[in-house]
Amino acid sequence: VQLQASGGGLVQAGGSLRLSCVASGRTLSMNNMGWFRQAPGKEREFVAAIRWSGGTSRFYAKSVQGRFTISRDNAKNTVYVQMNSLKPEDTAVYYCASKRGHPIQSTLMNGELYEDWGQGTLVTVSS
Repeated sequence: VQLQASGGGLVQAGGSLRLSCVASGRTLSMNNMGWFRQAPGKEREFVAAIRWSGGTSRFYAKSVQGRFTISRDNAKNTVYVQMNSLKPEDTAVYYCASKRGHPIQSTLMNGELYEDWGQGTLVTVSS
């Protein structure tokens, strides 16, 4: 599956952005989806994930809990992450990724275990 992330940009601290990840080549309906980010000079880190079944099966990094919301629209083959109350430390390139099967939570939080990745979209939060 090919993933295309978009929606990044420059925003002031406290502002909001919504990132989108559109899939092509295969339906996303049976794929678990994750968002990861990599800040300059830092390792890639987990942001959020949602199981293929959606619903309440969503997981967040502690650093974004309560501020970010992951969702999916299987009809549109798209996954979103709504980012509110953005902070300068949220500045990073954000990547979406897909994971097949029925992984446990720890697997969904491990980027090394995802099969497909998008190209990334840059989010810059100014103070």
